[in-house]
Amino acid sequence: MALRLKQIRRAREGSPWTGLWAVVAKEMADHLTSVRMRILEVLIALTAFGTVYAAILRLRSTVGQDPFLFLRLFTTEREPLPAFVGFLGFLVPLVAIALGFDAINGEFNRRTISRVLAQPIYRDALLFGKFLAGFFTLALVLTTIWLLVMGLGLLTLGVPPRGEEVMRSLWFLVATIFYGGIWLALALLFSIVFRQPASAALASIAVWLFFTAFWGMIADVLAQVLRPVRFGFPQEVLAQAQLGLALTRLSPNALYSEITLALLHPTVRALGLLLPIQLQGAILGTPLPLRQSLLLIWPQLTGLIAATILLFALGYVLFQRQEIRA
Repeated sequence: MALRLKQIRRAREGSPWTGLWAVVAKEMADHLTSVRMRILEVLIALTAFGTVYAAILRLRSTVGQDPFLFLRLFTTEREPLPAFVGFLGFLVPLVAIALGFDAINGEFNRRTISRVLAQPIYRDALLFGKFLAGFFTLALVLTTIWLLVMGLGLLTLGVPPRGEEVMRSLWFLVATIFYGGIWLALALLFSIVFRQPASAALASIAVWLFFTAFWGMIADVLAQVLRPVRFGFPQEVLAQAQLGLALTRLSPNALYSEITLALLHPTVRALGLLLPIQLQGAILGTPLPLRQSLLLIWPQLTGLIAATILLFALGYVLFQRQEIRA
């Protein structure tokens, strides 16, 4: 009897994740049908078609000669258009920020947060559901663009991609999704900190611009200050370069750039400082196997995932401490 009463009490209390997938479904429907998201989708689609078409015009002469022809669709540039990877590094953070900058403060401004939490939906489920909805929407958009790029290459080049090309491009897609996840978690964090959506959006864009335009210069200056070259010894120069590289890798942009470089350019054998032993085979252009490239980028990919989890955890703690009144 006591066990039965305990089971009934647990059923009434529910789980902290009660209502999670209801929140995910509702938020994804809002994202995919909003005018803001449609504008961003059209912008990314036009960008993909323009850059890939320009790359195809340049790659048609190398069909049958390049063993990684489909990977060149992402990295080949033709004036005045840059490579598709360059556009992704610019547009993915903007799309992720647009998905999350008003996720929480929008509920406060519409005065619907208390009504939502009055339902059998816990704070945990609400916050996690909003993040998952944005993450799944971002993944859906990027996967669609990836399929369009591969399909356009298949139709115009007339040759199917090799298995390793497909796997490398799939890992590139995964890295791009988690790269966007960092900016989504950051926008969600600022949505919790600031009550005005405009302030959250401006703060998110400011952080993105800081890491994109200024952090590389600041890292070089900090390396020179913290590890000065006093006597010109090679050890001092090497220590300063290693510190500068470590500081640069605090930026998500730097991590994503290194992942892209290793995955889409199979001949890359090392990231950062190169030793003479690492150049063996590179002179002849021998590509690395996919497994070796994955081992090469594993610290960078782990850093992207860890940064996403850390930013979401910080937002989770702040959201749990916020006071919500009817």
